[in-house]
Amino acid sequence: MNTRAWWLVVLNVLLPGSVQLLAGSRRLGRFAVVSTFILWLVAAVLLVLFLVNRAFVLSLATNVWLLLVAEIVLAAYAVLWLVLTLDTLRLVRLIRTGPVVRPLVAFVALAGLVATAGGAAYAANVADATRSTIAAVFDSGEYEEPVDGRYNILLLGGDAGPDRMGLRPDSISVASVDAETGDTSIIGIPRNMEFIQFSEGSPLYGPFPNGYDCGDDCLISYLYTYGQEHPELYPNAEAEGSLPGIEAMRDAVSGVVGLTIQYYVLIDMQGFDDLIDALGGVVIDVKERQPIGGDEDARGNPINVEGWVEVGERRLSGWSALWYARARHGTNDYDRMKRQRDVQEAILRQFEPANVLSKFRAVAEAGKQVVSTDIPSVMLGLFVDLAGKAKELPITRLELSPPDFSPVNPDYELIHESVQGTFVRYTPPPE
Repeated sequence: MNTRAWWLVVLNVLLPGSVQLLAGSRRLGRFAVVSTFILWLVAAVLLVLFLVNRAFVLSLATNVWLLLVAEIVLAAYAVLWLVLTLDTLRLVRLIRTGPVVRPLVAFVALAGLVATAGGAAYAANVADATRSTIAAVFDSGEYEEPVDGRYNILLLGGDAGPDRMGLRPDSISVASVDAETGDTSIIGIPRNMEFIQFSEGSPLYGPFPNGYDCGDDCLISYLYTYGQEHPELYPNAEAEGSLPGIEAMRDAVSGVVGLTIQYYVLIDMQGFDDLIDALGGVVIDVKERQPIGGDEDARGNPINVEGWVEVGERRLSGWSALWYARARHGTNDYDRMKRQRDVQEAILRQFEPANVLSKFRAVAEAGKQVVSTDIPSVMLGLFVDLAGKAKELPITRLELSPPDFSPVNPDYELIHESVQGTFVRYTPPPE
């Protein structure tokens, strides 16, 4: 009976349904074995396709309807394997096994149950969270080809704190990604850049044919508010998954960098800390001590601070990382831009599969609150594939800030040449 018990329990783990074919209900056994072989076949086909065409498999994995089917199927497998394991324990007749073997057999059966039914249930939960997040965050538009071999995405860090009237994009940058290699350039734009130029096709060209000049300090970040206050300039914005303010920023940034901006991603900095906490914190090499809260004296030195982000390699909570990115007392906007980019890159580096999967539901729920975008869901597979390639390559950074560039009197010819100069395909060094 001991030997029989071990055989049945191990067979239930290795080939669910085989126990029922040998010692139980053959109808249930046949159904379970066929279902198991179908699952193995689908998994093998997907593995081969992933090795041959990773982007195609990732596009399947980000399709909301296929995710719904996968969620239902995986939940069904979890129920099936639960039934099979309980039936196997019945067929084993634990009471007739030896007192030493009995707990070991039960433990192996339960471990197999966790590995099979538990694994399928967790996978169904991941599929559900992925599906709901994609539906909540991403647009339903169509596939688009790259422009001149690149995808250009506007990245806005919106700061809508309780002390502010509405959202204001404090962090402005463009991620330009090579559509084949994943080579990525990030161009940082100071929020205080002035005299923004618009093309003749832009709705903003009418009110500002000679550039954004409103008679005062006309900063690029103010154009978000201007767009929101003049929705007639972009009447189709909301229907296309955007906002008039975002479209005004898209036109402005396109004029600054000389690129066609296809998509935008808006990150709400107020909810940023939730995403970081969901990931378990973020590791940043802090080069200079930064204040948390407080104010500054007449000389610009921090006073009445609540705490400090100290120098060194630190794992910061969401709250601390947000202050590290936002701190302005005793520093300047250009240093702040760099710190914001440091936090963004640190988060991207830590979006490892093992890290995300272990906290997937929390990360997905935080992402719904933090991110809005007009990237269509049909593009997700391609972008996930490019992101995987990009992580293996160095990111080229270009900050359009002093001393190399003047935000007050921008030299657009120099800026456009510098932007194009960052698009050099990465060649790995010889071994």
